[in-house]
Amino acid sequence: MPDKKLLITCLTALLLTGCSPAPSIVVFGASFPDWLFCLCGGVAGMVAIHLLLRTPEKRAWLAPQLLTYPALTALIAMLIWLLVFPHTPNRRRLLVLTILALTFIVAAVVVWRVENAPSTDDAYAYADTIDVVPEVNGRIVEMPIRDNQEVRQGDLLFRIDPRPYQDALAASEARLITLNEQIKLTQRSVNAQQYNAESMNAIVKRSQALVAQAADTLNRRQKLLGKNYVSAEEVETARTSQRSAQAELQAALLQAKQAEAAVSGVEALVAQRAEVQADIAIAKLNLEFTEVRAPFDGRIASLKTTVGQYASSAKPVFTLIDTRHWYVVANFRETDLKGVHPGVPATLYLMSDAGQTFSGKVESISYGVQPDDGGTVLGGLPNVSRNINWVHVSQRFPVKIAVEAPNPALFRVGASAVAKLNLRHEE
Repeated sequence: MPDKKLLITCLTALLLTGCSPAPSIVVFGASFPDWLFCLCGGVAGMVAIHLLLRTPEKRAWLAPQLLTYPALTALIAMLIWLLVFPHTPNRRRLLVLTILALTFIVAAVVVWRVENAPSTDDAYAYADTIDVVPEVNGRIVEMPIRDNQEVRQGDLLFRIDPRPYQDALAASEARLITLNEQIKLTQRSVNAQQYNAESMNAIVKRSQALVAQAADTLNRRQKLLGKNYVSAEEVETARTSQRSAQAELQAALLQAKQAEAAVSGVEALVAQRAEVQADIAIAKLNLEFTEVRAPFDGRIASLKTTVGQYASSAKPVFTLIDTRHWYVVANFRETDLKGVHPGVPATLYLMSDAGQTFSGKVESISYGVQPDDGGTVLGGLPNVSRNINWVHVSQRFPVKIAVEAPNPALFRVGASAVAKLNLRHEE
C-alpha cells in the first residue's frame, strides 16, 4: 500500500492546483479552480452562520442539527458560484437555481415539521416490572410456569414447601388450647380465693358486733357498780370480755386482709393468650405466603430456576412484566420540547413491524438527566470542562408516552420504537 503521507500530499496538491480543463479564477496572482474557490467560500460562510446561531436570542429551531453543516456549505458554495461567475451557461445556471429552490423548500418543510410534529427514533418500549420475591424462606416444591409465559392475576407462580409452616401453625394452636384450659383452672382457684375473702369479711363484721356488745355490757355494769347492783368482779369480767372481743376483731381484720391479698387473677394468662393468638395469625400468614401468586396480568421474564431451588425472602426468583400498561420512552432534543406537555397526542411505530401504527398520549416529561460533558460535582465543587465543542449537541430528555391499545404480540420491553408528537392536534 502507498504511504499515507504521500497520498495525502498528492491529494492536497491536486486540490490546490485543480484540473487543467476546469475553469479557474486568479486570486492574488495565483490561479485556483472555481469549484475550490466556491468551496472555501462556503466553509467560511458556514462558520459565520454557526457563530450567528450560537447567540442566545436566535430561535431554537435554527439549531445546526436541522440544517447540517454540509448542507450549509453546499448552499453557500452554490450561491457564490452564481454570484462570482455570472457568465456561466444558462442551462447550468437554471440547474443550480432549481437545486437551490428545492433545497430551500425542503428546508422549510423540515422546519415546519419540526415545529409542529417533532419526531425521534431514539425511543424504546417500556413497561413497569417487579422482582418476584417470596415472603418466606423454603425449598420450591412446585413451579407450574415457564420463562416468558403470560400469566393472569391470581395464577400460581410457585409454591414453597409448606410443612414447616403447617407445623408452626399446629404448635401455636396447641399452645392456645393448653393456655385456655390453664385459664379455666386458674379461674376456679381465683373464685375459691374470692369466696374465702368474703367469708373473712363476714367474720370481721361478726367480731365488730361482738366488740360493740362487750363495750355496752361494760358500760352498763360500770354504772350499776356505783349503786351496788353488781359486784366489782362482774365489772371486771365484762371488761375482760370486751378486751377479748377487741383482740378477736383485730385477728379477723388481719385474716381478711390476708385472704384479699391471696386472691390472684388470670390477667397474665389472658395476656399470654393474646400473644399466642398473634403467633397463630403470623403462622397462618406465613403458610399463605408459601403460595406465590401473580399480583396482576403480566409476563414472566428472567426465570433461571426450577423445582428444588431454595428460595430466600431477600432474593428475587424472576421478574414479572406488567403488560396491562405499555409505554414508549422517547428521548427528544431539548429544542423539540417547546409546547410538549402531558396529554399531547403521539403516533408510535415499532421497528419490529413498522407497518403498524399506535396512538398514544404524553404522560410525563423528564426533568433531569446526568450530563456527560462536565458539570459533575467532585469534592463539593462543580467540575466544568475547559473544552468547548465546535458542534454543540442538544441534550435529550426522556418523554414517557402511554400507548393506547397496544399489540401484545409486538410490544416488548426495550424494543426499538419511533415516536412523533402531534402538537397541532391536541385535544
